[in-house]
Amino acid sequence: MINPQDEEALKRVINYPARGIGATTIQKLVIASNNNGLSIWECIENPMLNASLGVSPSTLNKIQGFVTLANSFKAQLKGDAYDLAEHIAKSTGLLGELHKDKTPDGISRYENIQELLNAIKEFAEKNKESNEPQTLDHFMQDVALLTDQDDNKKSEKNKVTLMTIHAAKGLEFPCVYLAGLEENLFPSQMSVHSREDLEEERRLFYVGITRAEKFLQLSYSTSRWRWGQLIDCEPSRFLQEIDESYLDWKFQIKRQKTEAPKPKYKVNSNNNYYAKKKVDSKPKVNVTPKYTPNNLSKLNTSAGKTSSQDDNSHLLQSGMAVEHERFGKGKILQIEGLAGNKKAVVFFVVIGQKQLILKFAKLKIIN
Repeated sequence: MINPQDEEALKRVINYPARGIGATTIQKLVIASNNNGLSIWECIENPMLNASLGVSPSTLNKIQGFVTLANSFKAQLKGDAYDLAEHIAKSTGLLGELHKDKTPDGISRYENIQELLNAIKEFAEKNKESNEPQTLDHFMQDVALLTDQDDNKKSEKNKVTLMTIHAAKGLEFPCVYLAGLEENLFPSQMSVHSREDLEEERRLFYVGITRAEKFLQLSYSTSRWRWGQLIDCEPSRFLQEIDESYLDWKFQIKRQKTEAPKPKYKVNSNNNYYAKKKVDSKPKVNVTPKYTPNNLSKLNTSAGKTSSQDDNSHLLQSGMAVEHERFGKGKILQIEGLAGNKKAVVFFVVIGQKQLILKFAKLKIIN
């Protein structure tokens, strides 16, 4: 859609999900392309050339259907990047195809698509605020630039390796960081309804934590974008299965009720769980907030009264002392955006700095 001359990309998607354009037909398209000095896309766009391929009328209709589908996406290319990407993922049948595969690899591919859409959503929202182009072709340009920088390897000795747990099997590292330990993410939403699948997820968690030789950090997000929606997250059930004597903590945050009672989790200011192997004789690590405004401790909480409205975002200003139902008391450091899209950077006493969308945050102003 963005680069019709990318023939390798075209061959990957022309029959995925399956639409009846098989390997033999693709070979005939490659031959016709070479014989006529045209790209494969130029060939399939040309009805006269298609008629000379020597394929059945049914296959010709399927090729034309693919061309029509791709051109319909191309016509929307100047629209919002996330809206178009989500439309493509659904209308091509890609999400449905991946969702049917319940193997660990299939689930991983499905989640990868979700994370790609989340990245596109974040790109579109960020560029919307800065009045920069937020189209899908601009997102692809950004991705290409990042990839070029990542490939510039200045040192092979000291580096961070990013990988899935499956790819880490058999390997060990001095320090390991496991992220995304949230319900419906790890364990996956598609595994929590089956004991067998849940045990497989638990085994993967064990594989992950045993990759660490000296230091292990486990973390989760209190909120994240999923399918274009900002949702609250609950810590993974696997975290409570770790002996608390190996978890170093400084702060505690409120938990919502879940299906089964859970003990209080011990966390630090960044919602990170720290654990070390038994050979370290249960060492403790002090963790403190990276940002502590001098006047935050002077917050006036003696009155204990707050102003509460369904949406009081129009009253909020930088410097105000506020309270969040989940994160506790804090102070607004910055407000940006317009009308219903206002966002605030808030420093909370319990968990540190967070960015919130005000129309959802329901912050109470502390008198």
